[in-house]
Amino acid sequence: MAGVTAVTATAEIERSAQEVFAYATDPTRFHEWQAGVVDGHLDDPDAPRVGSLCRTTRRIGFADRASTSALTHIDPPRSWGVRGLDGPIRAIVDLTVTPLGATCSRLSITVDFEGHGIGKVLVPLAVRPAARKEMPANLAALRQHLEQS
Repeated sequence: MAGVTAVTATAEIERSAQEVFAYATDPTRFHEWQAGVVDGHLDDPDAPRVGSLCRTTRRIGFADRASTSALTHIDPPRSWGVRGLDGPIRAIVDLTVTPLGATCSRLSITVDFEGHGIGKVLVPLAVRPAARKEMPANLAALRQHLEQS
């Protein structure tokens, strides 16, 4: 998935791979560490599997915008990915967790975007540059939440 336009951020976190994976892939917790997210959930949180739908609401400007993504792969506690299904800007996200020991892990998140309609213009001009700026801060927030809990 990762092309030259994709944005990747990585962080080492003082928590087990299982803890990092569970937190980072739980849409109900996205608002705790992702800028702009106000709500999120999986349609079937008890049995996530390829094809499960992830619904996320982001505050963009002064409005809340809902989007739906489908789970493209899941291999706990190592990898997880989603692909946007609707809207003018559709994210493609790949997450990997690498254990560095019993209580330390490396989390890498790669995100890219597909533009549809007006999104074809917005993705290269605004969305990718914003993601490049936002991703390190998002991972820093995720790390802080996990290490302080």
